Amino acid sequence: MRVRARLAASVVLALVAASTFTLSAVAAAPPAPVACSPASTCWKPPLNARWQYQLQPMDQYAATGGVNVDICAVPASGGACVRPAVFDVDLYDVDDVTPNSVGTAAIHARGARAICYVSAGTWEDWRPDAGQFPASVKGSKNGWPGERWLDIRQTSVLIPIMDARVAKCRQAGFDGVEWDNVDGYSNKSGFPLTAADQLTYNATLANLAHQHGLTVALKNDVEQVADLAPYFDYAVNEQCQQYRECGAYDGPFIGAGKAVFQVEYKLSVAKFCSAADAANRNAILKDFDLLDLPYTPCR
Repeated sequence: MRVRARLAASVVLALVAASTFTLSAVAAAPPAPVACSPASTCWKPPLNARWQYQLQPMDQYAATGGVNVDICAVPASGGACVRPAVFDVDLYDVDDVTPNSVGTAAIHARGARAICYVSAGTWEDWRPDAGQFPASVKGSKNGWPGERWLDIRQTSVLIPIMDARVAKCRQAGFDGVEWDNVDGYSNKSGFPLTAADQLTYNATLANLAHQHGLTVALKNDVEQVADLAPYFDYAVNEQCQQYRECGAYDGPFIGAGKAVFQVEYKLSVAKFCSAADAANRNAILKDFDLLDLPYTPCR
């Protein structure tokens, strides 16, 4: 979720060469991009792909992994109800422990695709692997109950945990990964994180997803979109219209044929849908609870 302290637009990236997965307090240079492999199994969404964002699995949909896979909503433009072609849902089922293979199977049975939500930048106290994070990597609260920012410089600790998580995404049948909270450097994390630290960490996460045969979304981190676009296959953005940042995606993502999935929480559809449609962003209106409803796609 988005809880950001704004930085100046011009950020100098001081990069120091080091090992990809063993960063110290000084940021390593970002690794070279790794292609998704095997390419024949790597799904990339088309530019125009209606999506649903449901991060909380719900007991009433337990038969489909907590996901309302039959949701159909009238778009902001009016007319008949429409269904998502892409679902972005949590890695885990309703029990918060079992990787959601039931949900991905149900999504695939409806002809849609599934993106696996994983927080890579915060510690969440309810996750089954929460005990694997030492105190040294846990920083300030990020504004959500039970979450703390992570010291992303400590990749020798964090990358093995993230590798195990993305392996679970793959085993559960997901098509892609959304690494969330990958902008700790622009927040009050409790650590002296730099833009260089974040750039290297995010590039490493993208490569990790590709090594597991999954495509990957860049979540927010708008200030580094141009630098990170070569690593990521599509983008997920929260509130870019509200913050007047959507244009950052025009060239690096949409211009390169990469889909942008936009969600707004506070604006009315009248204030963002026409602009999103014109720019070919896949925009929806939700609320911060990220249950199945409310859900209004722009198109």
